[in-house]
Amino acid sequence: MTNEFDVVYIGSGQATWNGAVPLAKKGFKLAVVEEALFGGVCSNYGCNAKIVLDHPVELSRQIEAMQQRGVEGSIDINWRDLMAHKHELIDPQSMHNEHRLTNEGIQVYKGHGTFVDAHTVMVNDERITADKFVIATGQRPHRLTFTGDELVHDSTDFLSLPDMPEHVTILGGGYIALEFATIANAVGAKVDIITRSGNYLRGFPQEYVNLVVADLKARGVRFIPSQSVTAVEKMADSDQLRVKGQNGLELVTDYVLDATGRQPNHDQLNLDAVGVATTDKGIPVNEYLQTNVENIYAAGDIVDHALPKTTPVAAFDSRYLCARFAGETTEPIDYPAISTVVFTSPRIAQVGVTVNEALAQPDRYTLQKVDFQSDWFRQVGNETSAYMTLIFDQEDVLVGAAEMSHQAVNSINTFVPIIELGLKRHELQRFIYLFPSIEYTGQRRL
Repeated sequence: MTNEFDVVYIGSGQATWNGAVPLAKKGFKLAVVEEALFGGVCSNYGCNAKIVLDHPVELSRQIEAMQQRGVEGSIDINWRDLMAHKHELIDPQSMHNEHRLTNEGIQVYKGHGTFVDAHTVMVNDERITADKFVIATGQRPHRLTFTGDELVHDSTDFLSLPDMPEHVTILGGGYIALEFATIANAVGAKVDIITRSGNYLRGFPQEYVNLVVADLKARGVRFIPSQSVTAVEKMADSDQLRVKGQNGLELVTDYVLDATGRQPNHDQLNLDAVGVATTDKGIPVNEYLQTNVENIYAAGDIVDHALPKTTPVAAFDSRYLCARFAGETTEPIDYPAISTVVFTSPRIAQVGVTVNEALAQPDRYTLQKVDFQSDWFRQVGNETSAYMTLIFDQEDVLVGAAEMSHQAVNSINTFVPIIELGLKRHELQRFIYLFPSIEYTGQRRL
């Protein structure tokens, strides 16, 4: 059986439905191929699940900060109840996302898609043909290989842990490692973080990263740098695991999490058969999100570019392709200022030109540092570690901002439109924000 579509999307995450749904509303005949849960990683076993588990951690930090300032006592995080709450919120997402597609008349194929030629994909022995394809298969957890690696878990496993182990050992020093370490530590687990180097959260201001690491250390998280794990083995007399490393490392733990990053899902699509070029970082595209095969596009985390692999970037890609396929634009994709955040506690968030980039180019950028310890509004919640860095170019245009605080997400979101509009410092005084608010206190520092 052969079906013909205007566009077929492979994958159903943010890089698909943000564009597929409005494109279907315009009358295009579309199909989506999905072999797992609808909505992709973010909706089902990524961002959304993580933030549910993180919420009581943030609440506990606020209560902790307000001791002897009108608040007494502390809270205990019940992991089983929290996990049940996570499932209550997250488990229906796949069904809702599938209905979002089918309600617009988009044909859904459940199964693994592989290319036959530039206009044909096979799914469950069914041939699907289309004028255009969009590869939106995202990424999956990277897995280290060593003796006993089958005993090691990934981020998907952690986000559905029925019980929090007493001792969690995390491999890696990026987003997932520090975010999950924050959660596990707050729930009461002993946490070790093992890295090949001593670097953590490389893309964020290291001054802020060092403060977050210091806070985790003070809370009992042990950082073990300059170690490469060579083996994980089951203990003979218990359910525990022994972790061994090249440089003499040996420790006993209950749970090992591989948080060494993510890798692109392009290796099982039979792309070689149609000549689509790939790299170990994803699929290269041109300024129109086209691969080297004219009618095959790629969007979201699968794309090999230097932009952050985040939900908003994937959604932006998807909306751009909708406009392009609908003939509403012939221009290349033009990315705006992109914000990113690591959900440690406190958060670190940034947008635009990064602090690291600005420090490397002192002839182009000027940095303004802000310490919020003297800001009365920030101290309403007794926030004792809150800092911001603003980055201006030589024409006094705000081009970047970074913040470490519990309010960093809201604060940095304030600067996103300002940076995108290219406003100069004096123009920023035209904004009248609510008072008192995080936005107002941030503006006062400009």
